Amino acid sequence: MATSRFFAYLDRLRWIRRWGLMRNVTEENVMEHSWQVATIAHALALIRTDVLNLNDDGFTPEQVATTALYHDCSEIITGDMPSPVKYHSQTISDAYKRIEDEAEEEILSLLPAPLTKSFSSFLLHRNIHPDIAAIVKTADLISAYLKCQAELHAGNKEFTRAETEIGRQIRQLQRPEADYFMAHFVESYQLNLDELLSQHDAG
Repeated sequence: MATSRFFAYLDRLRWIRRWGLMRNVTEENVMEHSWQVATIAHALALIRTDVLNLNDDGFTPEQVATTALYHDCSEIITGDMPSPVKYHSQTISDAYKRIEDEAEEEILSLLPAPLTKSFSSFLLHRNIHPDIAAIVKTADLISAYLKCQAELHAGNKEFTRAETEIGRQIRQLQRPEADYFMAHFVESYQLNLDELLSQHDAG
C-alpha cells in the first residue's frame, strides 16, 4: 500500500520563514503563524455568535478554525511571498494567484482519494465559503499586526510602517468582531510573564 506524503509536506511548514524582506528580532515560521491565525479566527467566529449575536452565517467556528489552519499550505511549494512583492502590481498578483492555485491542487493530490473531497473545502481557496475566507483573512491581518507590535516592543523600528498600514487595513474592514478582538485582547500580548501572572493573581 502506497503511503501518502501529505502530512510530511505539511510538517515542513516549520522551515518556511515569514517576513523575509525585513530584519526580525524573532523569526516566525508558517507553522506557528498558521496556529495563531487559527486561534484568532476561531475567536472571531465565536465573538460573532456569542457576543454580537450574528448567528446566520451558516457555518461553525470549528470550520473557520480548520480552514485557518490550512490557509497557507500552498507556501510549502511557493514559499512565503512578502506582501509588498505580491501586491506590487496586478500582473504579479495574478501570476502569484495562478501559482498558488496550482500549488494547492498539487498538495491536495497527495492525499488518499477518499479524503480529497473533504480536504478540498479547506485547501482550495476557490472552494472556501466567502464569509469564512473573510474571517480567516481578518485573523491573518491581526496576526501580522501582533507580529509588528512584538518587533516594535523589542526595539525593532523596521516594522513601524507595517504596523501602521496593517492597523489601517484592519480598521477599514469594519468588522465588529475584529474591533472587539482588538479592544479586548491585543494590548495584553505585550505583557511579560511576570505582568501576566500578576494580573492573573489580582483577578
